[in-house]
Amino acid sequence: MTSPATTDQTNGAPATDAKQTFGTDGIAPMVRASLVTRILMGIVGWAEGLNLKYSKVGNPPVYDKATFPWALEIEKESHLIRAELDKVLLRQSELPSFQDISTDVKTISQDTGWKTFFLAGYGLKSENNIKQCPETWRIVQKIPGLKTAMFSIFEPGKHLPAHRGPYNGVLRLHVGLIVPEPRDKLAIRVDKQICHWEEGKALIFDDAFNHEAWNHTDKTRVVLFVDFVKPLRFPARLVNWALLNIAIFTPFIREGLDNHNEWEKRFYAEAEALRNKAS
Repeated sequence: MTSPATTDQTNGAPATDAKQTFGTDGIAPMVRASLVTRILMGIVGWAEGLNLKYSKVGNPPVYDKATFPWALEIEKESHLIRAELDKVLLRQSELPSFQDISTDVKTISQDTGWKTFFLAGYGLKSENNIKQCPETWRIVQKIPGLKTAMFSIFEPGKHLPAHRGPYNGVLRLHVGLIVPEPRDKLAIRVDKQICHWEEGKALIFDDAFNHEAWNHTDKTRVVLFVDFVKPLRFPARLVNWALLNIAIFTPFIREGLDNHNEWEKRFYAEAEALRNKAS
């Protein structure tokens, strides 16, 4: 299948499918992996090969957003998302670092420069956070195969080193919400393409390619961060559905849910205490 043309966000040059390497660069292997874990990882590797072979949208590192007609709808309402983000950022210092929620991220980020405000992931929802961002939640429902939705916050000076996502059965959407200047100090590299976020604009890429991101400005950068199911043909579509629905039962997802629930209890308890004090 011929992949659709994609746009290099830096110079407008067309991009073609690149080689996607297997394995999980940037994420340390688990020590003494159990037999079940080894079998599961073998299945994941096999499924990744199917996903490349049976993709409906090709396998470029960065996609032309016209491939996904719903992306324009998200862009049109991005100002509503930004308005809700501004309220969230009033308590920016209290938001969790990404690795405090998903501990496997510690292999690529150990400081406090990458924060997150989680709405949903792999069938799990943060009802309290969704109540703070109802318009954002309504808007992301337009994305077919939505798996994860959150605000991804890069504080000044943050550099996320080169790494690879754990599985190529999903694609990633970033919508620029706060994108400071200068442009040349803020970017994401996906494979060999350097992409720059723009406020109110969508960037869609495959995080299973080696990628890194940086904010070398003196201001905060924020994007809406979404993972959605990669459009696939049978039989890859069926295998991918099964793996993504099994993911909720894995230790990584369950641990992340427990960590988030603990943070959420503290965050909203403190907010309630402040309200009571004010009244």
